[in-house]
Amino acid sequence: MSDIVICEFMDEAAITEGLRGFDYVYDPNLVDHPNELNARLRDARAIIVRNRTQVRGALLDAAPNLKAVGRLGVGLDNIDLEACKKRHIAVLPASGANDLSVAEYVITSAMMLLRGAYMATGSVVAGKWPRNTLIGREISGKVMGLVGFGSIARLTAKLAAAMGMKVVAFDPLVDDAAFAEAGVQRQTLENLLALADVVSLHVPLNDKTRNMIDTSALSRMRSDAILINAARGGVVDETAVAAALKAKKLGGAALDVFVEEPLKASNAFADVPNLILTPHIAGVTVESNTRVSWVTVENVKKALSA
Repeated sequence: MSDIVICEFMDEAAITEGLRGFDYVYDPNLVDHPNELNARLRDARAIIVRNRTQVRGALLDAAPNLKAVGRLGVGLDNIDLEACKKRHIAVLPASGANDLSVAEYVITSAMMLLRGAYMATGSVVAGKWPRNTLIGREISGKVMGLVGFGSIARLTAKLAAAMGMKVVAFDPLVDDAAFAEAGVQRQTLENLLALADVVSLHVPLNDKTRNMIDTSALSRMRSDAILINAARGGVVDETAVAAALKAKKLGGAALDVFVEEPLKASNAFADVPNLILTPHIAGVTVESNTRVSWVTVENVKKALSA
Protein backbone atom coordinates (compact mmCIF):
# COMPACT_ATOMS: atom_id res chain seq x y z
CA MET A 1 0.00 0.00 0.00
CA SER A 2 1.07 3.61 -0.54
CA ASP A 3 2.85 5.78 2.01
CA ILE A 4 1.26 9.01 0.67
CA VAL A 5 -2.26 9.24 -0.75
CA ILE A 6 -3.18 12.24 -2.93
CA CYS A 7 -6.92 12.34 -3.53
CA GLU A 8 -7.48 15.74 -5.18
CA PHE A 9 -5.81 17.48 -8.10
CA MET A 10 -2.40 19.10 -7.82
CA ASP A 11 0.59 19.95 -9.99
CA GLU A 12 1.93 16.66 -11.32
CA ALA A 13 5.54 17.85 -11.57
CA ALA A 14 5.51 18.53 -7.84
CA ILE A 15 4.46 14.92 -7.35
CA THR A 16 6.83 13.18 -9.75
CA GLU A 17 9.84 15.34 -8.91
CA GLY A 18 9.12 16.37 -5.32
CA LEU A 19 8.03 12.95 -4.11
CA ARG A 20 10.69 10.97 -5.93
CA GLY A 21 11.70 8.10 -3.68
CA PHE A 22 8.38 8.01 -1.83
CA ASP A 23 5.68 5.40 -2.37
CA TYR A 24 2.60 7.39 -3.33
CA VAL A 25 -0.72 7.08 -5.15
CA TYR A 26 -2.18 10.04 -7.03
CA ASP A 27 -5.81 9.82 -8.07
CA PRO A 28 -7.74 13.11 -8.05
CA ASN A 29 -11.00 11.17 -8.35
CA LEU A 30 -10.55 9.37 -5.03
CA VAL A 31 -12.34 12.21 -3.24
CA ASP A 32 -15.56 11.01 -4.89
CA HIS A 33 -15.03 7.38 -3.85
CA PRO A 34 -14.73 7.40 -0.03
CA ASN A 35 -14.70 3.61 0.38
CA GLU A 36 -11.80 3.23 -2.04
CA LEU A 37 -10.05 6.21 -0.46
CA ASN A 38 -10.37 4.71 3.02
CA ALA A 39 -8.99 1.40 1.77
CA ARG A 40 -5.99 3.22 0.26
CA LEU A 41 -5.30 4.88 3.61
CA ARG A 42 -4.84 1.65 5.58
CA ASP A 43 -1.04 1.93 5.63
CA ALA A 44 -0.61 5.58 4.61
CA ARG A 45 1.42 8.00 6.70
CA ALA A 46 0.22 11.10 4.82
CA ILE A 47 -2.76 12.32 2.83
CA ILE A 48 -2.81 15.39 0.56
CA VAL A 49 -6.20 17.07 0.06
CA ARG A 50 -7.90 20.23 -1.12
CA ASN A 51 -11.19 21.42 0.38
CA ARG A 52 -13.56 18.62 -0.65
CA THR A 53 -12.06 15.71 1.26
CA GLN A 54 -13.52 15.49 4.76
CA VAL A 55 -10.61 14.59 7.02
CA ARG A 56 -12.62 13.45 10.01
CA GLY A 57 -14.50 10.47 11.41
CA ALA A 58 -14.39 7.43 9.15
CA LEU A 59 -11.42 8.67 7.16
CA LEU A 60 -9.26 9.11 10.26
CA ASP A 61 -10.39 5.73 11.60
CA ALA A 62 -9.32 4.16 8.29
CA ALA A 63 -5.80 5.63 8.56
CA PRO A 64 -4.23 4.40 11.83
CA ASN A 65 -0.69 5.26 10.69
CA LEU A 66 -1.44 8.80 9.53
CA LYS A 67 1.18 11.36 10.55
CA ALA A 68 0.44 14.31 8.23
CA VAL A 69 -2.38 16.01 6.33
CA GLY A 70 -1.10 18.22 3.54
CA ARG A 71 -3.70 20.87 2.65
CA LEU A 72 -3.50 22.28 -0.88
CA GLY A 73 -4.71 25.68 0.28
CA VAL A 74 -5.29 27.41 3.61
CA GLY A 75 -8.88 26.75 4.71
CA LEU A 76 -9.13 24.03 7.34
CA ASP A 77 -12.87 23.69 7.92
CA ASN A 78 -12.91 20.29 6.14
CA ILE A 79 -10.39 18.93 8.66
CA ASP A 80 -11.20 17.88 12.22
CA LEU A 81 -8.32 19.72 13.85
CA GLU A 82 -9.07 18.51 17.37
CA ALA A 83 -9.18 14.88 16.28
CA CYS A 84 -5.90 15.29 14.38
CA LYS A 85 -4.29 16.89 17.44
CA LYS A 86 -5.38 13.98 19.66
CA ARG A 87 -3.90 11.53 17.15
CA HIS A 88 -0.68 13.57 16.83
CA ILE A 89 -1.33 14.19 13.13
CA ALA A 90 0.31 17.31 11.70
CA VAL A 91 -2.07 19.51 9.66
CA LEU A 92 -0.07 21.42 7.04
CA PRO A 93 -1.75 24.25 5.09
CA ALA A 94 0.05 25.87 2.14
CA SER A 95 0.06 29.28 3.81
CA GLY A 96 0.64 32.21 1.47
CA ALA A 97 0.95 30.18 -1.73
CA ASN A 98 -2.35 31.27 -3.28
CA ASP A 99 -2.70 34.75 -1.76
CA LEU A 100 -2.08 36.56 -5.05
CA SER A 101 -4.63 34.49 -6.98
CA VAL A 102 -7.38 35.29 -4.47
CA ALA A 103 -6.44 38.97 -4.26
CA GLU A 104 -6.54 39.29 -8.06
CA TYR A 105 -9.91 37.52 -8.12
CA VAL A 106 -11.31 40.09 -5.69
CA ILE A 107 -10.06 43.07 -7.67
CA THR A 108 -11.19 41.59 -11.01
CA SER A 109 -14.66 40.82 -9.66
CA ALA A 110 -14.97 44.30 -8.20
CA MET A 111 -14.01 45.91 -11.50
CA MET A 112 -16.40 43.73 -13.51
CA LEU A 113 -19.36 44.39 -11.25
CA LEU A 114 -18.69 48.11 -10.85
CA ARG A 115 -18.27 48.61 -14.60
CA GLY A 116 -21.19 46.34 -15.50
CA ALA A 117 -20.31 46.07 -19.19
CA TYR A 118 -18.84 42.60 -19.39
CA MET A 119 -22.01 40.50 -19.55
CA ALA A 120 -23.32 42.07 -22.73
CA THR A 121 -21.82 39.61 -25.22
CA GLY A 122 -25.13 37.89 -25.96
CA SER A 123 -26.91 41.20 -26.57
CA VAL A 124 -24.15 42.54 -28.81
CA VAL A 125 -24.01 39.32 -30.84
CA ALA A 126 -27.79 39.56 -31.27
CA GLY A 127 -27.40 43.01 -32.83
CA LYS A 128 -28.47 45.01 -29.80
CA TRP A 129 -26.50 48.05 -28.65
CA PRO A 130 -27.30 48.64 -24.94
CA ARG A 131 -24.80 51.42 -24.31
CA ASN A 132 -27.07 53.57 -22.17
CA THR A 133 -27.90 50.73 -19.79
CA LEU A 134 -24.26 49.67 -19.42
CA ILE A 135 -22.70 52.90 -18.19
CA GLY A 136 -20.91 51.69 -15.10
CA ARG A 137 -18.55 53.01 -12.48
CA GLU A 138 -14.78 53.34 -12.12
CA ILE A 139 -12.97 51.55 -9.33
CA SER A 140 -10.67 54.50 -8.63
CA GLY A 141 -11.92 56.63 -5.76
CA LYS A 142 -14.15 53.89 -4.37
CA VAL A 143 -13.89 52.43 -0.85
CA MET A 144 -12.75 48.82 -0.45
CA GLY A 145 -13.94 47.28 2.82
CA LEU A 146 -12.08 44.17 3.94
CA VAL A 147 -13.75 41.97 6.54
CA GLY A 148 -10.79 40.13 8.01
CA PHE A 149 -7.24 41.39 7.64
CA GLY A 150 -4.98 38.38 7.21
CA SER A 151 -2.37 37.90 4.50
CA ILE A 152 -4.80 37.66 1.56
CA ALA A 153 -6.71 40.73 2.69
CA ARG A 154 -3.48 42.70 3.11
CA LEU A 155 -2.40 41.85 -0.43
CA THR A 156 -5.88 42.75 -1.67
CA ALA A 157 -5.51 46.09 0.12
CA LYS A 158 -2.22 46.72 -1.68
CA LEU A 159 -3.76 45.99 -5.10
CA ALA A 160 -6.85 48.06 -4.29
CA ALA A 161 -4.74 51.03 -3.23
CA ALA A 162 -2.78 50.75 -6.48
CA MET A 163 -6.11 51.10 -8.32
CA GLY A 164 -6.82 54.34 -6.47
CA MET A 165 -9.18 52.92 -3.88
CA LYS A 166 -9.40 53.94 -0.24
CA VAL A 167 -9.15 50.83 1.94
CA VAL A 168 -10.81 50.20 5.29
CA ALA A 169 -10.81 46.94 7.21
CA PHE A 170 -12.31 45.16 10.20
CA ASP A 171 -10.52 42.47 12.19
CA PRO A 172 -10.67 42.32 16.01
CA LEU A 173 -7.79 39.83 16.10
CA VAL A 174 -5.22 42.07 14.37
CA ASP A 175 -3.34 44.80 16.20
CA ASP A 176 -3.28 48.45 15.19
CA ALA A 177 0.32 48.25 13.97
CA ALA A 178 -0.65 45.96 11.08
CA PHE A 179 -3.29 48.43 9.91
CA ALA A 180 -0.89 51.35 10.19
CA GLU A 181 1.86 49.50 8.32
CA ALA A 182 -0.53 48.75 5.45
CA GLY A 183 -1.95 52.28 5.37
CA VAL A 184 -5.42 50.89 5.96
CA GLN A 185 -8.03 52.57 8.17
CA ARG A 186 -9.44 50.39 10.93
CA GLN A 187 -13.24 50.38 11.22
CA THR A 188 -15.94 48.56 13.12
CA LEU A 189 -17.90 46.07 11.04
CA GLU A 190 -20.98 48.30 11.15
CA ASN A 191 -19.07 51.35 9.89
CA LEU A 192 -17.30 49.34 7.21
CA LEU A 193 -20.57 48.00 5.81
CA ALA A 194 -22.00 51.51 5.65
CA LEU A 195 -18.90 53.07 4.07
CA ALA A 196 -17.70 50.53 1.52
CA ASP A 197 -18.45 50.50 -2.20
CA VAL A 198 -16.97 46.99 -2.26
CA VAL A 199 -17.12 44.58 0.68
CA SER A 200 -14.74 41.63 0.42
CA LEU A 201 -14.79 38.81 2.97
CA HIS A 202 -11.57 37.27 4.30
CA VAL A 203 -12.59 35.29 7.37
CA PRO A 204 -12.66 31.59 8.28
CA LEU A 205 -15.94 29.81 8.87
CA ASN A 206 -16.68 29.38 12.56
CA ASP A 207 -19.49 30.01 15.02
CA LYS A 208 -18.76 33.76 15.05
CA THR A 209 -18.62 34.20 11.27
CA ARG A 210 -21.39 31.85 10.12
CA ASN A 211 -24.01 33.96 8.27
CA MET A 212 -22.28 37.15 9.40
CA ILE A 213 -23.51 38.73 6.17
CA ASP A 214 -27.23 38.18 6.65
CA THR A 215 -30.32 40.26 5.94
CA SER A 216 -29.46 42.65 8.76
CA ALA A 217 -25.87 43.16 7.58
CA LEU A 218 -26.99 43.60 3.98
CA SER A 219 -29.46 46.28 5.08
CA ARG A 220 -26.54 48.32 6.46
CA MET A 221 -24.70 48.23 3.12
CA ARG A 222 -25.17 50.77 0.37
CA SER A 223 -27.78 49.75 -2.17
CA ASP A 224 -25.18 50.01 -4.96
CA ALA A 225 -22.41 48.21 -3.04
CA ILE A 226 -20.64 45.10 -4.32
CA LEU A 227 -20.22 41.99 -2.14
CA ILE A 228 -17.41 39.50 -2.78
CA ASN A 229 -16.98 36.21 -0.97
CA ALA A 230 -13.90 34.18 -1.86
CA ALA A 231 -13.40 33.08 1.75
CA ARG A 232 -15.71 30.29 2.91
CA GLY A 233 -19.23 29.17 2.14
CA GLY A 234 -21.54 29.82 5.05
CA VAL A 235 -20.10 33.23 5.87
CA VAL A 236 -22.94 34.77 3.85
CA ASP A 237 -26.62 33.92 3.93
CA GLU A 238 -27.03 32.91 0.29
CA THR A 239 -30.81 33.32 0.24
CA ALA A 240 -30.51 36.80 1.71
CA VAL A 241 -27.93 37.84 -0.91
CA ALA A 242 -30.11 36.56 -3.75
CA ALA A 243 -33.12 38.42 -2.35
CA ALA A 244 -31.16 41.66 -1.93
CA LEU A 245 -29.94 41.53 -5.53
CA LYS A 246 -33.43 40.84 -6.88
CA ALA A 247 -34.82 43.75 -4.84
CA LYS A 248 -31.98 46.03 -6.00
CA LYS A 249 -30.90 46.54 -2.40
CA LEU A 250 -27.39 45.36 -3.38
CA GLY A 251 -25.45 46.46 -6.44
CA GLY A 252 -23.82 43.15 -7.26
CA ALA A 253 -22.14 40.07 -5.82
CA ALA A 254 -19.38 37.64 -6.71
CA LEU A 255 -19.49 34.36 -4.81
CA ASP A 256 -16.81 31.72 -5.20
CA VAL A 257 -17.71 29.57 -2.18
CA PHE A 258 -21.00 28.09 -1.01
CA VAL A 259 -22.57 26.24 1.90
CA GLU A 260 -22.97 23.19 -0.32
CA GLU A 261 -20.56 22.52 -3.17
CA PRO A 262 -21.53 21.85 -5.93
CA LEU A 263 -24.80 23.77 -5.72
CA LYS A 264 -28.02 21.80 -5.94
CA ALA A 265 -30.14 22.40 -9.03
CA SER A 266 -32.80 24.00 -6.82
CA ASN A 267 -30.63 26.82 -5.45
CA ALA A 268 -31.43 30.43 -4.64
CA PHE A 269 -29.51 32.01 -7.53
CA ALA A 270 -31.62 31.34 -10.61
CA ASP A 271 -32.35 34.54 -12.56
CA VAL A 272 -30.57 36.75 -10.02
CA PRO A 273 -29.12 39.92 -11.65
CA ASN A 274 -25.61 41.36 -11.28
CA LEU A 275 -24.25 38.09 -9.95
CA ILE A 276 -21.02 36.23 -10.65
CA LEU A 277 -20.77 32.64 -9.44
CA THR A 278 -17.55 30.64 -9.72
CA PRO A 279 -16.77 27.07 -8.54
CA HIS A 280 -14.40 27.64 -5.59
CA ILE A 281 -11.64 28.62 -7.99
CA ALA A 282 -10.46 32.03 -6.71
CA GLY A 283 -7.28 30.60 -5.24
CA VAL A 284 -6.49 28.29 -8.15
CA THR A 285 -4.49 29.57 -11.10
CA VAL A 286 -1.77 27.81 -13.08
CA GLU A 287 0.83 29.69 -11.07
CA SER A 288 -0.74 29.24 -7.65
CA ASN A 289 -1.39 25.55 -8.26
CA THR A 290 2.33 25.10 -8.83
CA ARG A 291 3.24 27.09 -5.70
CA VAL A 292 0.65 25.39 -3.50
CA SER A 293 1.63 21.94 -4.72
CA TRP A 294 5.34 22.42 -4.07
CA VAL A 295 4.77 23.98 -0.64
CA THR A 296 2.53 21.05 0.30
CA VAL A 297 4.99 18.45 -0.95
CA GLU A 298 7.81 20.02 1.03
CA ASN A 299 5.62 20.28 4.14
CA VAL A 300 4.64 16.62 3.95
CA LYS A 301 8.19 15.43 3.30
CA LYS A 302 9.44 17.38 6.30
CA ALA A 303 6.72 15.94 8.54
CA LEU A 304 7.43 12.37 7.44
CA SER A 305 11.15 12.84 7.97
CA ALA A 306 10.77 14.21 11.52
